[in-house]
Amino acid sequence: MKISQRIAHSRPLATTAMHGRVESMRHAGQQVIDFSIAISHFPAPASVLDAVGAAVDDVRTMPYTSVVGAHDVRARLCGKLARENGVSARPDEIIVTNGAKQALYEALYAMSDPGDSVLVFKPHWPAYVATCQLLGLRPVLVDLPDEVTPAFLAACEPARIVIINNPHNPTGKVYSRAELDALRDWVQSTGAQVIVDESYEHLSFGPAHTSLAALCDWRALGVVTIFSASQSYAMMGWRIGFALAPAPLVAAMQTLQGPITAAASHLAQVATVAAFDAGVQRHMIDDYRERRDLVVRQFRDLPWIVMHSPDSGPYLWGDVRALTEDTVGFSEALIDEESVAIMPGDALGVPGFIRIGYISDDIATLMEGVRRVIAFGNRRAAQR
Repeated sequence: MKISQRIAHSRPLATTAMHGRVESMRHAGQQVIDFSIAISHFPAPASVLDAVGAAVDDVRTMPYTSVVGAHDVRARLCGKLARENGVSARPDEIIVTNGAKQALYEALYAMSDPGDSVLVFKPHWPAYVATCQLLGLRPVLVDLPDEVTPAFLAACEPARIVIINNPHNPTGKVYSRAELDALRDWVQSTGAQVIVDESYEHLSFGPAHTSLAALCDWRALGVVTIFSASQSYAMMGWRIGFALAPAPLVAAMQTLQGPITAAASHLAQVATVAAFDAGVQRHMIDDYRERRDLVVRQFRDLPWIVMHSPDSGPYLWGDVRALTEDTVGFSEALIDEESVAIMPGDALGVPGFIRIGYISDDIATLMEGVRRVIAFGNRRAAQR
């Protein structure tokens, strides 16, 4: 069978590939602790489950909806944007998608032409670069500084589009108001368009999250903001998200989505408005903060790793350059020897670092996994 050249040169995302490997090992009877991704140990909010149950009981709520999502769903999401993000929007400026990845793909497809450049700060979510490559775009990778300043942005290569992840996966960085102001001014001066991924908006442990769209004329600048229920509401498998974009761009995204998936599942749409109406899940944030602090303490004072304490998110980002730059080899040996899966920094554009998801398991399993990672690292350090 012939496989097209455009897909033959592509590779599965490293994040999903590692999780798939873990699933295969478990299916074969092996006990594996999976830190490679972040799947919350919490269930979806009770209000979500209740809303879905009520929708199932009412068979009239199961029709096809508009490709962009049911009008009442989009209207309620406008309420969420006004209430939580300080952004005024209309239903025709929202498209409901099967997760944030579909919104990202459609936005990039509709905003660009093959050969256009896309500025991506690294470390980065692997889907940003993979999607650019699938669409024939040219990703321009730049190290994300501790602080995004006008001088830093002025030194960046001009790009057709810039992708911002706020809060940031994997470092947990939450962009400050001053940084967002600098980004807004830079975009205005360069004419670049912006995709802002705010999938982790409700997972901040302290710093206030601000939407770029609240600080600018987002319609005039062509700002696209992507939201997801996955992490903020422990709804990873529900596969639901939405994008806020100028109406002409939403129409273009709809043209793409129509022949691919049509509308997102009506039940998932019911679930997502119930989730976003629920607000910040404080019990989740408190639990994650305690886990973060507990795990970071275990890595403290180890000579071969610097484990940063993130301001947000479900991941820890560790610097193991004192031990190795080859974190692909590190992660492969770790899963072989200790049955613990992590994500190598190479997959996120930065060798020499590792990403650990710490929200999935009970505390005993979490600590056992951390113990194995530390024992593995200590052995490697002793062999040097």
